[in-house]
Amino acid sequence: MVKEFLDNKPLYYNEIDYTRMPRVYEKVKSHFKNLKTIHIVGTNAKGTTGRFLATALFHQGFKTGHYTSPHILKFNERIWLNGCDIDDGALESAHERLQTILTTEDSNALSYFEYITLLAMLVFYDCDYVVLEAGLGGEFDATAVFAKILTLVTPIDFDHEAFLGNTLEAIATTKLNAMQNNVILGKQKYPEIALIAQDIASKKSARVYAMESLLDTDDIKKIHEIGEKLSLAAYLQENLTLSISALKFLQISYCAKDFSGAQLFGRLTKIAPNITLDVGHNPLAARAIAKVYEGKKIILIYNTYQDKNFQEILQILKPIILHVQIIATKGQRVVAKEILEKTLQDLGIHFSDFIEIDATQSYLIFGSFSVAETFLRGYHE
Repeated sequence: MVKEFLDNKPLYYNEIDYTRMPRVYEKVKSHFKNLKTIHIVGTNAKGTTGRFLATALFHQGFKTGHYTSPHILKFNERIWLNGCDIDDGALESAHERLQTILTTEDSNALSYFEYITLLAMLVFYDCDYVVLEAGLGGEFDATAVFAKILTLVTPIDFDHEAFLGNTLEAIATTKLNAMQNNVILGKQKYPEIALIAQDIASKKSARVYAMESLLDTDDIKKIHEIGEKLSLAAYLQENLTLSISALKFLQISYCAKDFSGAQLFGRLTKIAPNITLDVGHNPLAARAIAKVYEGKKIILIYNTYQDKNFQEILQILKPIILHVQIIATKGQRVVAKEILEKTLQDLGIHFSDFIEIDATQSYLIFGSFSVAETFLRGYHE
C-alpha cells in the first residue's frame, strides 16, 4: 500500500543528496512522457498560482495535472487531476506501476518528496499540461529533472535558509537556476530578483518576461472582475495575475468562469463566519496577512517551527493581534513552548493556550500546514 510505503520514509533530512533524483530519473525517464510542463518556483504563492492556472487550463478543455505540496489533511491533496484530487484507487495503481519501474534499491533510497514527484508524473502521463510546483528549492529540487516549457517565479524572500543560503542572492540563485527556456517573473519585493534572473537567463539562453509585459488593458480589467467575483485579497489577485500571464504566453484564451473553484484550501480560507485559516509560515506571508487585516483585530491561533523566524513574523502581525492562543502541535521541528512564550512576552503580546472557539470573537489560524491540520482535526471532531 502506498500510504504504508510512504510512512516509512522520513519527511525531513538534515542533509540532502541532490544527486540522487537526477541519477534515478536518468535510469527510468523512458517510462515518462515529455509533457508540456509549467514549473513554479518561489518562496510563497506557488500553490494558489498553480491552482489558478491548472483550473483555467482544465476548463479550456485540456487534460491537466497540478502537483503541489505539502498537504493539510490528506495526501491526495498533492496530486490534482482534471479538477479533482486523485482518488485512492488511482494513487495505488500509480504506486504499483512505479514499483515495477524502479529497482528496489532506488525505490527505498528516494526521499518522500522525490518518490511522490515521480508518482505524480506517472499519474499525469496522459495530460496535455502539467503544473509542477517546486518544493523548497529550484535548481536541486526533485521537480527540476523534468523538461519544462515555462517557469513561473512567484515572490522570492527569505525562508529555508539552512538549505538555500543566508542571503537573498543565494536563495534567488538556487530557485532561478531551475529555469530552462522561458521565464515569467511575478511581482517581487526586491528589485535585485529581476537582475539575478536576467543574469542567469543570459547564461542559459533563456528569455525572461515581466508579468505585466504579457498583459493588456483588457486583461487588467478581467483580472479585476475575476478578483471581485472570487473575493480575492490583494496578494491572491497578484497570484491570479501571474497565472493569467502564463495563459497569455501560451496563447490560451480564458474567461472569468474558467477560474471557478480554483481557490486552494488553506489560503485565507474562511471555514466559519468568524474563523479564517491560512497556511502561511514566513515573514512574506505575514506581511500579506497584516495588509489584509489592516485596521482590524483578531485572535491569532498560532504555533511554529523552530527554524522559522517567528519573532519577525509575530512582530509583523502584532498590529492586528488582539491576543495569541498557542495551539499544541506535535512534531520534532515545533518550537519549544517556553521559547515561543518568551518571544510573545518580549514583544508585549498577550497570550494563552488555545482551548476552544468563542463565537463572539474573530480568529485567524496561522503558522504552518501542521498548525492548520491540528486545528482542523480538532475542529471537525
